[in-house]
Amino acid sequence: MQFQQLQYFVAVAETRHFTRAADLVHVAQPSLSQQIKALERELGADLFLRARGNITLTDAGEALLPLARRILADADTARHEVQELVQLRSGRVRLGATPSLCTGLLPDVLRAFHDRYPGIRLLIEEGGSHDLVRELARGALDLALVVLPLPTPSPALTTVELLREDLVVVSSPDAPRPGRGRRTVRVGDLEGERLVMFRHGYDLRELTVAACRAEGFEPDFAVEGGEMDAVLGFVRAGLGVAVVPRMVAARAGRGLRVTPLARPGLHRTIALAHRSDVAPPRAARELQRMLLER
Repeated sequence: MQFQQLQYFVAVAETRHFTRAADLVHVAQPSLSQQIKALERELGADLFLRARGNITLTDAGEALLPLARRILADADTARHEVQELVQLRSGRVRLGATPSLCTGLLPDVLRAFHDRYPGIRLLIEEGGSHDLVRELARGALDLALVVLPLPTPSPALTTVELLREDLVVVSSPDAPRPGRGRRTVRVGDLEGERLVMFRHGYDLRELTVAACRAEGFEPDFAVEGGEMDAVLGFVRAGLGVAVVPRMVAARAGRGLRVTPLARPGLHRTIALAHRSDVAPPRAARELQRMLLER
């Protein structure tokens, strides 16, 4: 089995077309077809069902595809690792984070990292913890900041707790203060409040809804489906209140009233995750160190 054959196989699997796949990998179509056939002989199984105008994966092809993608991603990571200079003057870091962490935690750390290593490209992917874990597992990310506990525990990942963050309630200064004007509110005080709620798959959505249900009520949504910036904007406009991380509220600027949650309050645990079977590239390890020492 040759590395090049896996590249050709993934290209065909993604395009479902031999000619387009050949264009994608910059090779003549007959050469690509020959290499795919050689790979099938090596494996002893057909990888594609070839019907006129319709290329589909066989069961063997479906089994090989995630493995081939992981091998190619690992090879790409190795290539970049070798290309990095000892002085960390070049390279890249692929970091995943939830949108609230991109708003709250990362700006200061990334600025410090960029000041120290201006030649390192920072590639940031925002997503929920579930999506980030999947991207880590397939080799598309070097590191990810996720919320614990993970939606699906993965023995293939190593996680290190980074911080435990309080959640607070934000509201418009022009609207009545939540919790009948008290300086702190309980989760139960949110019953009857109109909530501005994040989209499905957002860690904060699941945490807030679960906390409300634990107090015996279903939250009432004024607006739902937004990302962090949209949620804060809707709150400023007076559409409702939202539960957000304290760091996000502190960075949100004017136009928001911040009300702490009374003890025991709500918290979330942030962890730094990477694959257990592959060491992150050197530049990623340096960013990891700066995050842990922040």
